[in-house]
Amino acid sequence: MGNSERKHRIVILGGGPGGYEAAFAAAQQGAEVTLVERAGVGGSAVLTDVVPSKSLVATADAVAAVRESEQLGVQTTVPGAAGKPVRPEVVVNFATINKRLMSMAAAQSVDLQHMLEEDGVRIVHGEGRIEAPGTVVVATAKGGKDFDTITADTIVVAVGASPRELDSAKPDGERILTWKQLYDLKEQPEHLIVVGSGVTGAEFASAYRILGSEVTLISSREQVLPGEDKDAAELIQNVFERSGMHVLSRSRADKVERTADGVRVTLADGREVFGSHCLMAVGSIPNTAGIGLEELGVQLTESGHIKVNRVASTNVPSVYAAGDCTNFFPLASVAAMQGRTAIMHAMGDVVRPIDLRNVASNVFTSPEIATVGYSEQDLEDLGELHTRSVVHKIPLGVNPRAKMSGVKDGFVKIIASKRTGVVQGGVIVGPRASELIFPLALAVEHMLTVDQIGSAFAVYPSMTGSISDVARDLHVR
Repeated sequence: MGNSERKHRIVILGGGPGGYEAAFAAAQQGAEVTLVERAGVGGSAVLTDVVPSKSLVATADAVAAVRESEQLGVQTTVPGAAGKPVRPEVVVNFATINKRLMSMAAAQSVDLQHMLEEDGVRIVHGEGRIEAPGTVVVATAKGGKDFDTITADTIVVAVGASPRELDSAKPDGERILTWKQLYDLKEQPEHLIVVGSGVTGAEFASAYRILGSEVTLISSREQVLPGEDKDAAELIQNVFERSGMHVLSRSRADKVERTADGVRVTLADGREVFGSHCLMAVGSIPNTAGIGLEELGVQLTESGHIKVNRVASTNVPSVYAAGDCTNFFPLASVAAMQGRTAIMHAMGDVVRPIDLRNVASNVFTSPEIATVGYSEQDLEDLGELHTRSVVHKIPLGVNPRAKMSGVKDGFVKIIASKRTGVVQGGVIVGPRASELIFPLALAVEHMLTVDQIGSAFAVYPSMTGSISDVARDLHVR
């Protein structure tokens, strides 16, 4: 590092969760930090992905709550002719919803930028590229006339990913859309066709169906959400079909074209599906091309993701990477952890390598699916399911708080070691599952046993009571 007076210089490419958390951590450690961002602080997680999409889900939840309130004895009526009560419709003002989502995302971005600047982080707006080891060049003007050259002791690459586009279904921002373009719509899609039944496709299909759009979900697999717990995916597909969504399983979209007043999706078997709009949710591509990684010798996967280890190091000394541009786990919380871990490792602080098994994740459908730890599939692949591990599940419908709230769909599932009772994994499907999973995340992180969970007091009545019930049922004598 040269003389002890000089600060450690850190340059971060990308201002998403991986980048901004790295910047906060580096500033806290007393480094000289420069954050390079082309769109806005917060990256796509804040501006176009997580924040607006989960806000849309919150709106859908509010609509569902109003619609379902009648079963709780709440009747919303207005006086009609001769004073007879008439039920009002739940009307969704789509332009207002999208305006709120985007203004909220922008506000979050501005807040983050102020907090970073208060911590002494220098923010450079532009396109960054690694020119040589320890040198980053930023094109700070459109057309690349103005350049800013920055010297770094450590570089953190957190450039994120973009929606994958297919030549046979080119998004036009009007009828054929990526998930980033949905928020530009001025009116609600009459019939939204969603291509892709992974997390993104399922979340938007769920929200738009609740908001009142006709929805067709085209899934190339047997079941929606192929990467999730099988019981959870089956339950969500049942909920989708009950809601009137058209789920086309084992169907592959070959091409998507505009028609006079909408879209036509042609399936591999020749069938045609017509709708007003089409959302392409067919994965994402890392933004790693053309930023100097290959020239520097940074190892990439075939798909262009940066290969990193559990402390976010690449194969090139003093170059780290975090978030969706890496081959790790595309979650905002993981990106943030990678960003912090990279800085701790670079600056010689105490580092705990990230254990992906301990990551809690959530699918924001209605109901939500939250998971942590080993899945049943993981243990089946290891040959340990039923021999060394035990799985127990209780439906949420029997929970007293769920009954009071009119909740019928959902369950709590815990996977534990047969011998020791240590919690190996958990799945919760239900309203606010993202909040309910935390005790199981603590259990997995700290290797707690089912008896330790079962002996803690849960509020009666509460949804968390079902976690205690499952744990007690798994009591090891």
